Amino acid sequence: MLDRIRRRLTMGYMGILALILILFGTVVVAVFWTQLLDQQDRQLRQRVESKRISLSNGGETPGLVPAIETEIALAVIPFESPVSSETSPDDAGTPIELLPRRSASYYLGLPSADYAVEAARKGKPTAHTVPGSEDYIRIVSVPIADDSGETVGVIQAARSLQEVYNTVRNLVFVLALVGLGALFMSVIGGLYISRRAMRPVQDTFDRQRAFVANASHELKTPLTLMRADAEVLHRSLPDSGDRELVEDLLGETDQMNAVLSDLLLLARLDAGKLSVATEPFNLAAVVSETAERFGARAGTKEVRLEVINTGKVPARGDPDRTGQILAALLDNALRFTPPGGAVELTTHTQNGRVVATVQDTGSGIPREHLSRVFDRFYRADAQSAARTRDGGGTGLGLAISRDLARAQGGDLTANNAKTGGACFTLGLPAAP
Repeated sequence: MLDRIRRRLTMGYMGILALILILFGTVVVAVFWTQLLDQQDRQLRQRVESKRISLSNGGETPGLVPAIETEIALAVIPFESPVSSETSPDDAGTPIELLPRRSASYYLGLPSADYAVEAARKGKPTAHTVPGSEDYIRIVSVPIADDSGETVGVIQAARSLQEVYNTVRNLVFVLALVGLGALFMSVIGGLYISRRAMRPVQDTFDRQRAFVANASHELKTPLTLMRADAEVLHRSLPDSGDRELVEDLLGETDQMNAVLSDLLLLARLDAGKLSVATEPFNLAAVVSETAERFGARAGTKEVRLEVINTGKVPARGDPDRTGQILAALLDNALRFTPPGGAVELTTHTQNGRVVATVQDTGSGIPREHLSRVFDRFYRADAQSAARTRDGGGTGLGLAISRDLARAQGGDLTANNAKTGGACFTLGLPAAP
């Protein structure tokens, strides 16, 4: 049990660290990506500014740059008529496309008439990321104004984002390696920290377990002597009233002896000292044998006990411990099934495991108690009209049954059937 707690603490610690790393990595990548785009835009605007100065000095004729320099393409797009911020999109001047379609600039997305018109209408530079033939392209459009302030053209610069993507991809790869290393270290550190944190609990639990085991063992001897004396007294008393008192004493002694036996069994389970076999056996046969033992009790309570087997069901585990689990489930089902009801036992194979279900037609398990029915000494509200443990149970039977199932590599779960009543499902490893 404490090992499961340590594993859960470690997994929780690792999960929180993984969430922090993912959030941190996402922020880092987003900021890095934004900075790279800003740097790309600054470089493109610098090239545009150089081109604009060259045009204003009359060094070149407005048109297109015929070659790509340092992987940056430039295009100068004049308008047929000036464009201002008040010009509507429909009335905007049409840009003159001067680039030949076979030029390198054309394959980097230039010229882009839509983005040129947008930059001209806004009167300020714009930047867009567009898909290219092989990768994404960043296009910056800067409007050109004449002496009167009217926009007469646009200079566009474009550059592939492949280098940016490669840089971000390398950053993600490095962050992933660092994150995996951190998660691996968190597992080691989490196990160490959880072991240190659980050590006082482990010591206390060991002392409690030893006390329970020793006290239960020591109490069994006087209880046995008390029962033997009570039996002798019961046979020698002629008065029926006195005999009834002795019978009550015998009943209470038997109940106390059952509690002590359960406590001893739990102590051995917690210490891992309970001998549990792992051998092939027929689960259907164990179910049938256990049901026969409760046949007389079911008849006395006027409850129909039905066994549904699908032939031989090969399981791997301990047949005696499995019978003990089924006996506890049948005892629980018969206790809460009213006269005229039914208890059904079914065995089958499911997803590579063998399954035995015990379903009754009682009042079922209240939803608020369903998740705690396997807790030790847990008792439902005594005033609830549904199933409680006030009918003679010790509150340990289901807890012991689940621990016995897990000791065999299986599990025991509880649910409510669709038709009403409780349904307990025992799953065990299937034998080859």
